[in-house]
Amino acid sequence: MNNSNKIILDLCGGTGSWSKPYKDAGYDVRVITFPAYNVHHYIDIMPDNVYGILAAPPCTMFSMARTVAKTPRDLEGAMKTVKACLDIVWKAQYSGKRLQFWAMENPKARLRWFMGKPALTFSPQDYGDPYRKPTDLWGNFNTDLKQTPVTLNPDQKKQSQLNVQNLLPIPSDYIRDPNMSTRAIARSITHPGFAQAFFNANK
Repeated sequence: MNNSNKIILDLCGGTGSWSKPYKDAGYDVRVITFPAYNVHHYIDIMPDNVYGILAAPPCTMFSMARTVAKTPRDLEGAMKTVKACLDIVWKAQYSGKRLQFWAMENPKARLRWFMGKPALTFSPQDYGDPYRKPTDLWGNFNTDLKQTPVTLNPDQKKQSQLNVQNLLPIPSDYIRDPNMSTRAIARSITHPGFAQAFFNANK
């Protein structure tokens, strides 16, 4: 099947790990992320006939773990990025043509205050990756993702609890956001098991 005419927008996509299965299947994937793109301004240049949208706005300000940060929590500022993503989702559908799917991801935390109950909550271990990180998904998509769960051993459970688990490698061709540490970038990478399961259910 030729998927080259199906445009996927990966908003705040970082390394593009969530949209990678689409790219591998020949979709026209466009990763909208710093430093090449600013999601706050992308609505002015976004293409027509978008097929699907993935969005992963930064979780820094929403995190429950933000207790000793040097700067105060700024929920209003963080929500501007969330709204920029939603504006793009809405604009894609104003013509009356519905997106095949759209989804917004964030670790289970304070974004629930604004987005309400998620359509799906998962952890990477549900899809074969030995790591626990409860994560919420909102949007309009097929939630029937095939799970391939794994049981964490005691060391893996402890690492997840202490947030010291081994993280996925950063792709060598990734253009780094200078405002993010290496560990922050690695922690933001979508685990491949979930990415593939989402793709399989939302083509």
